[in-house]
Amino acid sequence: MQPPIRPLKILPPLLALALAALAGCYGGRPGTWQGYLEGDYVYVASPLGGRLDSLSVAKGARVAPGAALFTLEREAEKAALRQAEQQLAAARSELEDLSKGERPEEIAALQARLDQARANAELSKRDLRRAEELFKGSAITESELDRYRLTNEANLRAVDEDAARLVTGRLGGRADALAAARARVKAATDAEALARWSVDQKAQTAPAAALVYDTLYRPGEFVAAGSPVVSLLPPGNLKVRFFVHEPDYARLKVGDPVQVAITGSADAEARVSYLSPQEEYTPPVLYNRDNREKLVYMVEAVFPAAVGADLHPGMPVDVRLQAR
Repeated sequence: MQPPIRPLKILPPLLALALAALAGCYGGRPGTWQGYLEGDYVYVASPLGGRLDSLSVAKGARVAPGAALFTLEREAEKAALRQAEQQLAAARSELEDLSKGERPEEIAALQARLDQARANAELSKRDLRRAEELFKGSAITESELDRYRLTNEANLRAVDEDAARLVTGRLGGRADALAAARARVKAATDAEALARWSVDQKAQTAPAAALVYDTLYRPGEFVAAGSPVVSLLPPGNLKVRFFVHEPDYARLKVGDPVQVAITGSADAEARVSYLSPQEEYTPPVLYNRDNREKLVYMVEAVFPAAVGADLHPGMPVDVRLQAR
């Protein structure tokens, strides 16, 4: 099935041509011009593609900021998020384990071994003292005394070794191993954030209060990445587009206030926001003094946000310049 094609804005261009042609022979009061309402639409899309699971709004409805618009299928993204969460938990556990050092039971075993080494050293120290007294009385030989001395020295070295093992056991992993574990946690955190972003992007909400101008897909259809599903028209994005003759064009400036007369509505105030640098309608004649009066230029003016709520694109209007 071919994907839906965005509706072309046929009405405003045709209306613009009609108004421009009419303006070429328009003989209204000076400072009064014809135009129509136009909107700058907000096309809401997901950066990821997928089947349209649900469409939460209808064409013509008004939505508040943050209102749900549509959701694409996202089972694969949710599975990737669960996997990323589990990998992050495993990386954090590994870092915590390296930071703790040995288990409490292993630390207790090292402490007991150190206590035993200290006891052996103390016992050999006392044996050495007695042996020295015996040697003075010629009760033992010098070689026997040396044996007691060497035994005591060996026991003292064992105490130092066991004490060092206990300190090392309490330190945990080496600095480079800890750095590698921290890097794995950071990578897992980024992967989890990316997976969560992918899940969130499959469900889009309204960025501002707006009119749902059109819906471009139906549930069940496949939506390509970046393809708009809903077009919105915030009230502040409505503007009036009108056409002025060359003499009037020279009098207008950006920021000038204009009065907009709309059939069926009260007059509204707007301010000029754009003046086209080129003529919108040029008759197929030479630019002599008489024909220059037939040139028409397009001008745009914007409404205050509160004014545009009840207006719709395409409505014809009459515009006149307010006194400065």
